[in-house]
Amino acid sequence: MGKLLPPEDGQLIVQGDCVQKLQELEPDSIDMCFADPPYNLQLQDDLYRPNRTKVDAVDDDWDQFASMQAYDAFTEAWMSAVRRVLKPNGTLWVIGSYHNIYRVGTVLMDLGYWILNDIIWVKSNPMPNFRGVRFTNATETLIWAVRDRERKDYTFNYEHMKQYNDGKQMRSDWFIRESVCNSRERLRDEDGNKLHSTQKPESILRMVVEASTKPGDLVLDPFVGSGTTAAVCRKLGRWCLGIDIEDDYVRIARERLADIQPRLWLEEPQEAAGE
Repeated sequence: MGKLLPPEDGQLIVQGDCVQKLQELEPDSIDMCFADPPYNLQLQDDLYRPNRTKVDAVDDDWDQFASMQAYDAFTEAWMSAVRRVLKPNGTLWVIGSYHNIYRVGTVLMDLGYWILNDIIWVKSNPMPNFRGVRFTNATETLIWAVRDRERKDYTFNYEHMKQYNDGKQMRSDWFIRESVCNSRERLRDEDGNKLHSTQKPESILRMVVEASTKPGDLVLDPFVGSGTTAAVCRKLGRWCLGIDIEDDYVRIARERLADIQPRLWLEEPQEAAGE
């Protein structure tokens, strides 16, 4: 590794632009990357519930882009930086909604990644469409791709994942109860405000990490936010390097990790290579 080496407790959260920070890593050094990039929601108006209470929507500056072309350029930059540091058999997970996932997928394929699956995260309690002008958005999509198309030795813990489907082959539609972080997981300030507008539930990250890594693997999250990926890695015995451009999120993630007992070595799950 280069300068960004996780310490003995297995996790390192650093502040900065991920494209620049990833230049400090040696190539071919990351086992798996999970990315939850800005969705570029392009929200134009406030949204209100039928009782006229305002919906706490995502309106952060980091989710604002001047154009679709600017978003595509941003996507190409960070995906290229990630591809350089991934091992040849390393994999990339990217999560998104209909706002961005198709553009992300195009860039991903143009850069030479090879898509293994698209996973549909089916939410049990999604945010309703209060205006009644379209279907309720009840899913998000995760793309799982290997860095080099010819590699068949990427990690896929096939047998281990059967436990989540009654002992049968795990499917690409994941029904996870938590569509948003519940009260136990949700990070809030002293006034009850969310510390991160798009905090993901640990359950979705647990599935990703358990499916595609081994204990002791190094996981990268270039948009670590509130630190969910690092928290899950700490609990499952994986190393994690998290990067975020926002100082507040870096502080939040570090504080979150400080409350979790590290577990560095676990029994190896049953593992199957790729097809």
